[in-house]
Amino acid sequence: MKKAVQQIMLGTVTGNEAAAQETLRRIRAAGYDGLELNRFMIHPSSLMVRLMTRAAGMPTGRGGNLDWHRLLKESGLSVISLHTDLGSLEREGGPAAEEARSFGTDKVVITGMYRFDYGDEKSVRDLAGRLNRAGEALKKEGLSLLYHNHNAELLQVRPGLRAYEILIGDTDPDLVNFEFDSFWFADAGADPGAWMKRLGSRMKLWHVTDRGCRRKGPAVTPILKEDSTELGTGNMDLEGLARTAEENGIEAVVLESHRNWIHKDPVRSLEASAAWLNERYK
Repeated sequence: MKKAVQQIMLGTVTGNEAAAQETLRRIRAAGYDGLELNRFMIHPSSLMVRLMTRAAGMPTGRGGNLDWHRLLKESGLSVISLHTDLGSLEREGGPAAEEARSFGTDKVVITGMYRFDYGDEKSVRDLAGRLNRAGEALKKEGLSLLYHNHNAELLQVRPGLRAYEILIGDTDPDLVNFEFDSFWFADAGADPGAWMKRLGSRMKLWHVTDRGCRRKGPAVTPILKEDSTELGTGNMDLEGLARTAEENGIEAVVLESHRNWIHKDPVRSLEASAAWLNERYK
């Protein structure tokens, strides 16, 4: 099983070439096989994008000025997939496909929709149609399209029908499949394992982090705030989820967390999570 790190974790530790080289070295030494890249992080990004991602707790940093082809080749890490947004893919599908191939991956991932109403049935059905068309265009390029969820897809568009059900049912399995993020569905109060079983073989990649509490100082009440945490230190049924993911035939497991890292250090955090991954996937 391939083990990878999502590049969104690395914005603060890949701001220059020396920092990026050291970060990639430590990722490889920890036992990971590759990275999952974001197009907005491997190209120079605007001040607005940097401000928006920082406000969301996911700073992109200035790694877009670096030569990621060379850095990855030198590190020995492969590329699992390339993340982009649907609008960019619709506007410039050819360059996105060419870039994915240049990094040696056949997977392009839509990272969910921002400023989008997942509670509106017509909008979600329109989104499924757009995904089908984008997937068809990528298929002609020899690539596959995956959709990555957050928690908004669990909104009900009407009683008994959730947005994610529409995205599963209205997309063509020959054109659109899924990168499932189990943390976000657990965060929304759902059973991620049940949804993984529902996806079956359409689940191609697994985004994983744990979810639990890390006490910080004296608590006014015994109720603690949950957040992402290193694998094996939280309360998610990672072993059960891993078995389902493997039954689905996933090609890689991808670590992603945005904050709450050990000592506020994403590299130390991914190194700690590697202990669980390396034990599970020897």
